Amino acid sequence: MTPARMSAYRVVRAVLRGDDLPHALARSRDTLADHRDRALVTEVATGTLRWLAALDHVIEQVAARRIERLDAEVLTVLRLGAYQLLFLERVPVAAAVHESVNLVRKVGKGSAAGLVNAVLRGIATTRHAVPLPPEPGASDGTEAQLAYLSVTCSHPRWLVERWLRRRGFRQTAVWVRFNNIPPALTLRANRLRTTRETLAQRLTEHEVETAPTRFARDGLKVLTGNPLRTPLAAEGLFLVQDEASQLVAELTAVRPGEHVLDACAAPGGKTTAFAAAVGDVGVVVACDLRPARVRLLRNTLHRTGALGVRTVRLDMRQPLPFQPIFDCVLVDVPCSGLGTIRRDPEIRWRRQPADLPRFAATQRTITARAAHGVRPGGRLLYATCSSEPEENEAVVEAFLADHPDFEPIRLDQLGQQVPQGLRDTLDDAGWLSTAPDLHGLEAYFVAVLRRRN
Repeated sequence: MTPARMSAYRVVRAVLRGDDLPHALARSRDTLADHRDRALVTEVATGTLRWLAALDHVIEQVAARRIERLDAEVLTVLRLGAYQLLFLERVPVAAAVHESVNLVRKVGKGSAAGLVNAVLRGIATTRHAVPLPPEPGASDGTEAQLAYLSVTCSHPRWLVERWLRRRGFRQTAVWVRFNNIPPALTLRANRLRTTRETLAQRLTEHEVETAPTRFARDGLKVLTGNPLRTPLAAEGLFLVQDEASQLVAELTAVRPGEHVLDACAAPGGKTTAFAAAVGDVGVVVACDLRPARVRLLRNTLHRTGALGVRTVRLDMRQPLPFQPIFDCVLVDVPCSGLGTIRRDPEIRWRRQPADLPRFAATQRTITARAAHGVRPGGRLLYATCSSEPEENEAVVEAFLADHPDFEPIRLDQLGQQVPQGLRDTLDDAGWLSTAPDLHGLEAYFVAVLRRRN
């Protein structure tokens, strides 16, 4: 049995027991010496988590039993094998089945070897006519729509029910299909050291081809090659950052000489953008709570040359240790992350409806604390990577009701020219509101508020 299959098994088991996918991958995959094995672990583990609902449905259909009746170890092996059979055409059927049978023995469930062999061979015979709910037609009802969205497109039923009510079937279908396409690697040029144009040229010299991002002014989408394996990565010329996340920093409209507080700042992508924007005469203070997150933040700042940023370990649920001196405060709150399912496929299975009010309560507390650092006339930006209104508009509305000294404003009211790319992602209120069906981006939300003089 190849070590990649065992590593993929360990990753999926760890994630389904509560671990984060990046941590599980780093712990299991990165011990493998062969880069091809590492790539296979990433592909198989991430793909299995992405298509979990569809895989479980097929396993149940072929095995003629509910997955609840299968041991967790056996079910994980079946999921990994089914993913290889249904989604990886370059993996021969015989190899996928044989490796899975060896794997189930290796994890101490040898008595299930015959079951694994039979189920996966049965799935192999259906790989060109997979028994999944079909895309509904115009005359089909809500139940057919939900079956397709939740099972065939592998999303939690409760979540697609919400999207279906708000956006209708066609837009929701675009959304879930978007989430199931692995994202391209997106970079942001570090303006402390280079420009987007210069970075693109230097990457070309290392056989990395890129294209400018559609909306973010400093972004590059990687088309071919791996920029992380070039010397430019060590030089801190770029950061890996999703395009929608890059737009958050642009929306702050930070200017030279301003004082900026970046609350909940790790891993530091937006912080470095602020450092470049304020220049040598401005001040940037970046905060986070957990020691590991603070270390990650400091490492990012050191690697990118943002050495003037002050870092503080701070619990934003408690009163700020600062006076209201900041021209701009960004509070990028902890949230459900349901807007980033494409990048973090396991989040869809980790979240439940009860999480939304819990996150919203924390978000209201953090925003109220952060507001105390805003000077009169300064601005507060509330940001999430959530698709859900309870974490977005509802939190902002509650904050404004409790803080009459703040008012919502549009970006163009700040007296600056708004780049066209950013303008194209603003909603009717002048706030950032990206979505897969509208922009081909993850769902991010940012509201701009100003403290009255």
